[in-house]
Amino acid sequence: MPTRIRSVLRLLAPTLLSACSTARVPQPALGQPTAAPLVIAHRGASGHRPEHTLEGYALAVQMGADFIEPDLVSTKDGVLVARHENEIGATTDVATKFAARKTRKVVDGDTISGWFTEDFTLAELRTLRAKERLSFRSHVYDGQFLVPTFDDVLALADSLGRRRGRAVGVYPETKHPTYSRSIGLPIEEPMLRALRARGLDRADAPVFIQSFESGNLRVLSKQTRIRLIQLVSTAPQVTPAALRDIATYAYGVGANTRQIVGEDSAAVPTSLIADAHAAGLRVHAWTLRPESVFLAKRYGGDPLAEVRELVRLGVDGLFGDYPDQVVRGLRH
Repeated sequence: MPTRIRSVLRLLAPTLLSACSTARVPQPALGQPTAAPLVIAHRGASGHRPEHTLEGYALAVQMGADFIEPDLVSTKDGVLVARHENEIGATTDVATKFAARKTRKVVDGDTISGWFTEDFTLAELRTLRAKERLSFRSHVYDGQFLVPTFDDVLALADSLGRRRGRAVGVYPETKHPTYSRSIGLPIEEPMLRALRARGLDRADAPVFIQSFESGNLRVLSKQTRIRLIQLVSTAPQVTPAALRDIATYAYGVGANTRQIVGEDSAAVPTSLIADAHAAGLRVHAWTLRPESVFLAKRYGGDPLAEVRELVRLGVDGLFGDYPDQVVRGLRH
């Protein structure tokens, strides 16, 4: 077991054992109809720890998450690491350690200035430390945690699953896959190799692969039996006809909560969940966050009310920055 994994497990050992004894009611086998939605830790327990760190992922599992979500980007030497974007100025101390490496790139049509993972080797990224991206969240853990590789995340999930006696699911997202392939650093092939090396290339594996792009998911559907999730964010993507098309290559859709319930208190929930279910698709909703800048007005400042409404509407999974709050909402 890698030293980094052991250190994270030692840190959380007492609370992990306690969490196992108070875990949510066990769910049926992954991929089967569930009595309660899956709890998906968005970038780890990212409301409590800097996003995409082993410590944040482990805390999410301690809190009762079923899945941890690493967004995948590539280093210069072709190693997959967990970062929300390939630009890492906002989530690491790269600006202080590699100030001269700042550059400007066009990524998926957007001109971005910053520091990009594809310009750094893994050895260079290992010198960085993660920091909290949002100014209004705690920064007490800034500068403490490393940038993990995808292999690190898989090893952690395996170790945590063995300790709690129930699989810890992994929910990777391919970030900017067309751009990454265009610069000779594709995400999909090394991702599948890592999953196959752990025996996870099967339909009942505790894995979902997600993407906002459909092209790479259509290709992946012919390369792997792992369940695929099409991320959607616009109305044309969730018409009944569009959902039926998605069902030809994907297991489900990941939909913005606003596409399901709207923003204002007077909004009427849409038919997205019913339409997706009619097409044979599961629906995983993103992203539940309790802060007033994120929480829809309809919930009157109560994040648990959001959980309860989405459950009532029939959602199959919930992405949350605070997995402990999602679990609490499912219990009450």
